[in-house]
Amino acid sequence: MKRVLQLLALLLLAFAAAPALAHPTPFSYLDLDFHDGRVDGTLTTHVFDVAHELAISPVEGVYAPGVLQARLKEITGDFDRGMALDAGRPLKVQWTGTQSLPANSQVKFAFRIDGVTAGKISARTDLFPYDPQHQTFVNVYQDGLLRQQWIFSHGTPARTYYLGAAAGAWEVIKTFVPAGIHHILIGPDHILFLCGLLLTGGSWRTLVKIVTAFTLGHCLTLSLAALNIFAPPSAITEPAIALTIIVVGVDNLMRGGGKDFRAVAALVFGLVHGFGFASVLKEFGLPREALAWSLFSFNVGVEIGQLIIVGIVATTLEFVRRQNPMIGRRVATVGSYVVIAAGTFWFIQRVFFPGGNA
Repeated sequence: MKRVLQLLALLLLAFAAAPALAHPTPFSYLDLDFHDGRVDGTLTTHVFDVAHELAISPVEGVYAPGVLQARLKEITGDFDRGMALDAGRPLKVQWTGTQSLPANSQVKFAFRIDGVTAGKISARTDLFPYDPQHQTFVNVYQDGLLRQQWIFSHGTPARTYYLGAAAGAWEVIKTFVPAGIHHILIGPDHILFLCGLLLTGGSWRTLVKIVTAFTLGHCLTLSLAALNIFAPPSAITEPAIALTIIVVGVDNLMRGGGKDFRAVAALVFGLVHGFGFASVLKEFGLPREALAWSLFSFNVGVEIGQLIIVGIVATTLEFVRRQNPMIGRRVATVGSYVVIAAGTFWFIQRVFFPGGNA
């Protein structure tokens, strides 16, 4: 009896596993070739996924004569809902045919898109949502040469390809300059570092020299990290950024009337902050076809954001000093203590509680 039960259990396990084993590796392949103001493309899928969408069983029935052609509109309608291409406006895909590839258990669908004149194309796919493991590999070609590759799964955000022309460069600038401005304005550690450098005041020439030194420093390391030449882990750079904030605050309190080394500190510490900028830029996505333009544009955006901060903070502090020099000195002192306290908090959090939000 015991052996009979064991045999039944094995049979049940085999039947339960059968559907999982029957499901193929969940991949599809999307090829996009940009040329002469249009896109020629193909979408290659596994026959299992097509059969599922069309409710055909067994899956080999997909290859029966006339089936795919008769139901092409139905299956491509599903593709249209799961594949979004945009060039400043949604692009209309014209499905032109299908090809059966039974030797590879695949089906290939061809399409074209006319009137692609924008400098960038954004793509997003969420094909075959019944399978949460499904992934789509995207190959982007321009004039027959492979330029970009992406992998999309469920929930992956849209990716953008910048066409290698003047229009493409302008699209990169329009994308990455605002990204640089946004990043510096929402980065409390970077803002506090700049404010710490500005607390003790100085001529506009001195302040411009400080900001320029900081820009030179972070531009260098941002480029090194973004180009994968050298990039220390965030576990090192994030606490190091917090330390730079502490040092600036301490320097403000101890310097008194001594020599002003803020421009040197801005240059050296800018090297550290550049690695922090790079981590965000990598998450944003660097277009391989326009690396120079994207790095330049992001740095310009960061510089614009810095100048906005400097303009507001320096003008406000100078106004306070002119109204009451004593209050101005107190603001600088209290502000330096705030800078030290915040830097210390971030340093402890990033070293001992790296999962927390800073």
